[in-house]
Amino acid sequence: MSKLVHAQWSSKMTFVLAAAGSAVGLGNIWRFSYMVGESGGAAFVLVYLACVAVIGLPILVAEWMIGRRGQNNPVNAMLKLASSSGQTRAWALVGVSGVLAAFLILSFYSVIGGWSLYYTLNSVTGTFTGQDADSVGAIFGGLLGSPGVLLLWHTAFMALVIWIVARGVTKGLEGAVRTLMPALVVLMIVLVGYGMTTGHFGEALAFMFRPDWGALSGDIVLAAMGQAFFTLSLGMGIMMAYGSYLGEDVNLLGTARTVIILDTVIALLAGLAIFPIVFANGLSAGEGPGLIFVTLPLAFGNMTGGMILGLMFFLLLTFAALTSAISLLEPVVEFVEERSPLTRVMATLAGGAAVWALGIAALMSFNVWDEFLIFGLNVFDLLDTFTSTILLPLTGLGAIVFVAWCLDRKSVAAELNLSAGSETLWFVVARYIAPLGVILVFVNSLLG
Repeated sequence: MSKLVHAQWSSKMTFVLAAAGSAVGLGNIWRFSYMVGESGGAAFVLVYLACVAVIGLPILVAEWMIGRRGQNNPVNAMLKLASSSGQTRAWALVGVSGVLAAFLILSFYSVIGGWSLYYTLNSVTGTFTGQDADSVGAIFGGLLGSPGVLLLWHTAFMALVIWIVARGVTKGLEGAVRTLMPALVVLMIVLVGYGMTTGHFGEALAFMFRPDWGALSGDIVLAAMGQAFFTLSLGMGIMMAYGSYLGEDVNLLGTARTVIILDTVIALLAGLAIFPIVFANGLSAGEGPGLIFVTLPLAFGNMTGGMILGLMFFLLLTFAALTSAISLLEPVVEFVEERSPLTRVMATLAGGAAVWALGIAALMSFNVWDEFLIFGLNVFDLLDTFTSTILLPLTGLGAIVFVAWCLDRKSVAAELNLSAGSETLWFVVARYIAPLGVILVFVNSLLG
């Protein structure tokens, strides 16, 4: 189906960095931190870690396996495997759903990436220095209210993403993650180091790792399950696309464990970087999404060395957004390239331009289209809600069900190097526990 020999990752380590870079995005640094804050700290963290192990890992492995066996974009890979397994071609809808989810998510994710670029510039110019809470809130409100400014930064962010992805797997994706991931980790460690000097690091440790089981509720458990699913870039076609560049020599289970550990460690480090600053400034850990773009700039603007720390933090946020954004564009580009006569560069320009155009509708929902609602939601929230509550769970569910129930059991066990005992455990988790977890998240999202 592909016009050319399919690209391959140059090394296992590069693949691990790319997969971890996809998983390590705003979901770790932004969403994870405020969810920990809103959900009572350590009890949420521990439930989240358990859910990553029993839901995230098997689905991650399933998506990689589909990509590696198919050696093609998610749609073609599902078609190929369904045909060879004697299954209906309708399974291709799992691939369609994943590619569509990546396309839609990147359209509004790029808008947030633009916010991060904007805040990086404002950190350099000292915009937040000496500002009070109302002034910092007004800066964010002014950004959202200005379609021209939002368009500028959305365009700049997408241009960066398109440039990286157009360069291909080796020069583009690999080159970016080799630079961005180490830089991201270094910035994170420096910020955690600063947190240790605030006098509130112990408070942050206790908040994140000393569980208050009385705070645990059904809603918090479901929120942790949902975060475990979303943080690993599952259901977006990304891991199928990345898996398609994998050679047979890569151990999927072992590599999945490595990626999950990296992803989780960085999420926890983000909390240890953010919460000492929050507590040191007498701010609330449960500020929700405003934690990153309102609460922290207020803190940076009123602390010694805050300009440098703010710059480092928003650079960190931008790097994380970029590693995730290039992974979101990749399945779209792979699909266009392999289903059309377009070259890699042209496929990237076409896919990126379409994402950018939809992103304009998303950014206008904060200002000139703020009264234009569909099902009671503006365009930005509609894209977010539709992908997170419908497409991602259904794609992830389809992937794990297909691998666990439709592919030959012995070939799956052999590919994963499972012993007799671990084979039984794997299939119990993959056939029953993980799908049930996804269904619970799906139903809870719909009802919520």
